[in-house]
Amino acid sequence: MKKLIITAAAILMSANLFPQSSSEYVNWYSFEEAVELASENPKKIFIDVYTEWCGWCRRMDRETFTNPDVADFLNEHFYPVKLNAETTDTIIFQGQEFVNEGNGSRSAHQLAIAILQGKMSYPSLAYMDENLQLLTVVPGFMTPEDIEPVMRFFGEDHYKTKSWEEFSSNFEGKFNKDQ
Repeated sequence: MKKLIITAAAILMSANLFPQSSSEYVNWYSFEEAVELASENPKKIFIDVYTEWCGWCRRMDRETFTNPDVADFLNEHFYPVKLNAETTDTIIFQGQEFVNEGNGSRSAHQLAIAILQGKMSYPSLAYMDENLQLLTVVPGFMTPEDIEPVMRFFGEDHYKTKSWEEFSSNFEGKFNKDQ
């Protein structure tokens, strides 16, 4: 009986009937790893600022970051970063040390505060250029269809020649909506 259950589970998993975690698709880096990689091979940085307790963050992991089109685009055009906004790790960025000074629960890390410009909302997606300059922060849950135009606007450098209004009004999504 035990063999039958294990075999059935293996078949179901291979048929993709169980959703896989986002780490199987998106090549997530720590913030410091992404900064180091960008210094060696310049590429934009995409930062998913999340918390462990955030239900919308977990939903975005399950429904958005597991989409192969989203994952492929992130991996190709960005160094994707998962940044827990409440981490207690010390992070060095541009010669400055960032820490979490909070004593209570749900205290925000200084780097998350800096990236989100004090507007603490989870999930929030931050886009940095190749020079590690913040381009924008987009707060809130996004489906694959919602995130595609924003990723393309920054990932394909449209922001350098068009306004968001001009780009988004003519945008036609390419991601497969059936996934």
